[in-house]
Amino acid sequence: MNIVDRIYDLFAEFGGQDYGEDVSQRDHALQCACLAQRDGAPDTIVAAALLHDIGQFIDCAGAQAEMSGTDGYHEQRGGTLLRPYFPSSVIAPIVMHVDAKRYLCAREPGYREALSAASELSLRLQGGPFTPEEAGAFEKNIHFHDAIQVRRYDDAGKMKDLVVAPLESYRDLLTRLAAQGADRLGQEAASDK
Repeated sequence: MNIVDRIYDLFAEFGGQDYGEDVSQRDHALQCACLAQRDGAPDTIVAAALLHDIGQFIDCAGAQAEMSGTDGYHEQRGGTLLRPYFPSSVIAPIVMHVDAKRYLCAREPGYREALSAASELSLRLQGGPFTPEEAGAFEKNIHFHDAIQVRRYDDAGKMKDLVVAPLESYRDLLTRLAAQGADRLGQEAASDK
């Protein structure tokens, strides 16, 4: 099975789940991708916005915060699933979107107070706001701005009744980006010889 089919299977199985917000997992992902498209974001950011919580669907990571009071590390699980198939410009904002929340809590006045109850719960489990040293180190990452951008879509993509394109409308975009990731892996393998 290719990765795009796997993604669609995960959404079919788990996308209807609640995750402590007013929308389902699927609706949240579609809203985030829609907001990225409306902003004219590059395809890599649209894909990252769509897939940033895909790790919630793996090993019940999405339910760990509410059920057991532990962090499910969904950003890492999602990165692990997708890394072999997509370029780093898609993967990095996915892996970094939790740290982007921690960063914004530390650096942007009023950001933490605007978090939803579910985001506040997960923030505590994810380590809380960054220290000044952690925030400074985060700013130096080459994907810093992309991670912040995806985080903003994550925060905004929780609206009731927002009209969005269906999940199927992203299949070509994901297929194209997965092909770019495969090309990159092929080039890396060739250079290792």
